[in-house]
Amino acid sequence: MFNPINIAFKKAKQENRPALLTYTVAGDNSKKQSLKILKAISKNADILELGMPHNTPVADGSQIQTSAYRAIKKGIKINDIFEIVRDFKKSNQSKPIILMGYFNMIFQYGENKFLNKCKYSGVNGLIVVDLPWPENKDFAKRCKTKSIYFIQLLSPTTTNERLNKIIQDSHPMNYFISMLSTTGGKLKVSPKEILKKYNKIKKINPKKKIVIGFGITEKTIKKLKSADGLVVGSAICKEITRSLNSRQNPVTNVGRLVRKLKNKIK
Repeated sequence: MFNPINIAFKKAKQENRPALLTYTVAGDNSKKQSLKILKAISKNADILELGMPHNTPVADGSQIQTSAYRAIKKGIKINDIFEIVRDFKKSNQSKPIILMGYFNMIFQYGENKFLNKCKYSGVNGLIVVDLPWPENKDFAKRCKTKSIYFIQLLSPTTTNERLNKIIQDSHPMNYFISMLSTTGGKLKVSPKEILKKYNKIKKINPKKKIVIGFGITEKTIKKLKSADGLVVGSAICKEITRSLNSRQNPVTNVGRLVRKLKNKIK
């Protein structure tokens, strides 16, 4: 299936570096500002992850929760998220966008309606944190019919047997959680250990792209640059919070941070 996510990985590989994936929360600090931030970071990010704000997240640390609460306070709804994606895609058609969130929101909205809206808005991938394999098989199939990647999560404690089955069933991209923690946790495992586990997973099917997320910052990103892709989320949300608290422009500051991250992995 054709998907701009493939092209983003191909381009990064040609430049001999990992793809840089950024995560921001949709609607933080407003719908308008969220769109401006996406446009600013898209100059240096290869793939944009956009979080669907949730009031009881199971995987998100304090930085992302703070961003989500700001968006919820402003009254952001799923339709607003689709609007942000659609507006962004008007001028950045080829830049991939992945929505990340929790299944309850999709279920309440209506699964088919949600996937139709994803297709219409220009969403290229979905990460549903609390919809694991094999329970996600039916939903993942429906994503495939819309040419949307359903991105599976792999963790350091996933058994070899289960890893093999997930990767066999998965779409062309998977997400490896670097450590047992919520997002933004301090990297408790050495980059060397993370890559050891990552390389073992990668060998199962070298054609499938695997990105590493959780605990990746300006300090740690360079040491993990042999991966297919690296996800930075909490560090970006933290910068938005810092900018707002200091009455500075988060759009400029986050744009600068993502440029620095990109330079570290070139």
